[in-house]
Amino acid sequence: MAKATDTAGKRTRSAAETEKIRVALVERRDELQAEYAQSLSEITELARDRMADSAGDDQADAGTKTFEREQEITLANNLLERINQVERAIDRLGEGNYGWCERCGNPIPVERLAAFPSATLCVSCKQLEERR
Repeated sequence: MAKATDTAGKRTRSAAETEKIRVALVERRDELQAEYAQSLSEITELARDRMADSAGDDQADAGTKTFEREQEITLANNLLERINQVERAIDRLGEGNYGWCERCGNPIPVERLAAFPSATLCVSCKQLEERR
């Protein structure tokens, strides 16, 4: 059975394929948003606890607590970035650009999309980006 292509020569997905991908991306976004909300809650709780426990801390203790807080914030920011990536993938799916490299226009291998559904670059372009 031949695959349908659009006017630019790109393979088009059936409505069922597109919906399956959209559902998986939305589920992933929702999972990440729940993790992010939990992370923010933990950061807030830890900050409250640290304020109460910080009396009498020496410089090393204060430094350790600051480092731990920064680590927690970095993890939360990473979650937020991943949420943004998934939302961008959902947008690209709606626009018909999902699965196509933003840089070279070639298809992103199915294996890459299976491992990293919000990928916007093919393997070659991603490697070039990481070398910079």
